[in-house]
Amino acid sequence: MSNRFRFGGDLDVNRMGFGAMRLPSKAGMFGPARDPEAGRAVLRRAVELGVDHIDTADFYFSADGAVRANTLIRETLFPYPSNLVIATKVGHIVREDGFTQGTAADMRPLVEANLESLGLDCLDLVYLRIGAMSPPHDESLAARFEALAALREEGLIRHLGISNVNADHLAEARAIAPVVAVQNHYHAAQRADADLLAACEEAGIAFVPFFPMGGGRELDDERLAEVAGRHDATVAQIGLAWLLASSPVTLAIPGTGSLPHLEENMAAAAITLTEEDLAYLA
Repeated sequence: MSNRFRFGGDLDVNRMGFGAMRLPSKAGMFGPARDPEAGRAVLRRAVELGVDHIDTADFYFSADGAVRANTLIRETLFPYPSNLVIATKVGHIVREDGFTQGTAADMRPLVEANLESLGLDCLDLVYLRIGAMSPPHDESLAARFEALAALREEGLIRHLGISNVNADHLAEARAIAPVVAVQNHYHAAQRADADLLAACEEAGIAFVPFFPMGGGRELDDERLAEVAGRHDATVAQIGLAWLLASSPVTLAIPGTGSLPHLEENMAAAAITLTEEDLAYLA
């Protein structure tokens, strides 16, 4: 199985990427600010280790708003390496009382905010994110996705994806414009979207799980621990290796603000699970 994938047939990336959510703060989104230099060091090392796909969002920032993922990415990596693909997501508007869903009319200012904060004229990949954690089954994404498709036609976006969705959402979006990636909650202990992954594989669409290592909760699984022991690896590393082995269209975007943790995550790409391992973890 190849360790690379092409978004939309033209953006070639390492299937082990990097998620930027934990760069600005110590506890995910809106947590206490992390030292910005720590985030910059992680970004520099990630690129040195072969990361050419970074997943971010304009709403990834610390509680005080002082440290922002997109700003760190621009300050550290701009001018960007020619092979670097930066994916971002829009759909949520952050207010003092939390998130609210953006409307179709909000898509342009949200895209423009990402363009400005990243210092880009065109965004490689933009996901439309809907709902909170579980896909909102009865919610149409058509109007918002049509607005993003129009921005793609203008040249502000290269490729489109959708996030936190179900099979009906995927069909709805694909009827409007090409979808090159789906980003849903999925990991070794959370496999509810296995059918959606299969549909993406059949269509050649990337499946890019958020929370690939459990979303701040340890992957507490005896089977993963046993396989980790066979490979002298951590449970988290086996969880990442399992994701990459589960389908040729799965991409991993583990995030961290720690250099040792980054090194550990990237090393997972070199772990080859045996057929016995995969059968045991099935």
